[in-house]
Amino acid sequence: MKALEVHDLNTYYGKSHVLKGVDLEVGEGELVTLLGRNGAGKSTTLRSIMGLTPARSGHVHIFGTESTHLAPFRIARLGVGLVPEGRRVFSNLTVDENLKIPVDRPGPWNIARVYELFPRLAERREHKGRQLSGGEQEMLSIARVLLLNPKLLLLDEPSQGLAPLIVQNLFNVIVAARNEGTSVLLIEQNVRAAIEIADRAYVLERGAVIYTDVAAEFGRDEQRVQELAGASAQKWTFPDD
Repeated sequence: MKALEVHDLNTYYGKSHVLKGVDLEVGEGELVTLLGRNGAGKSTTLRSIMGLTPARSGHVHIFGTESTHLAPFRIARLGVGLVPEGRRVFSNLTVDENLKIPVDRPGPWNIARVYELFPRLAERREHKGRQLSGGEQEMLSIARVLLLNPKLLLLDEPSQGLAPLIVQNLFNVIVAARNEGTSVLLIEQNVRAAIEIADRAYVLERGAVIYTDVAAEFGRDEQRVQELAGASAQKWTFPDD
């Protein structure tokens, strides 16, 4: 069974046809990255999967359940966790209070383990959300979703605006989640970092999937990386475990 199957998804904003027949899938325990330039439709794809921007046509199946027209909270109940763009933490609550909000679900992730994974959050546990740096807020956003013990994790641009060292730490966490059996769909502007950790890669352009392959194969095609995903010329070095 696939964790996620998206078939012929078409989504509109008013009369604007944003997603044009998108097909993609994520296997159980697989880490898949969705790449593309700004405005390609990556975030809309995630929003349509989550039911936040309903698709006009096409189908989404999550662990075999048709979820295309379900409300977002029902999709979440299927075992989906979303880390949205924009680090939406509760600014007036402490780190510890933010982490106590998710409903307890059985699984490998609990507050103690999250603090082991994010020692910086443990150091700042009594600080309010508004007092955290951008990187710390992103850590908190991911940690809060992990506490739901999702079977499918959706991440929208987690590295946006962050320093390289913070990005490395965040991507280590994403790999750790995948290693625990969580299926992951990662939307990411940092193309080189994403293809370093992903099993497979899709590329969107103007709302349509124009390329898919094993991530390592995609990464070896320098011209395609540059042309299709708009990667910078700088090479990415991912830290050893």
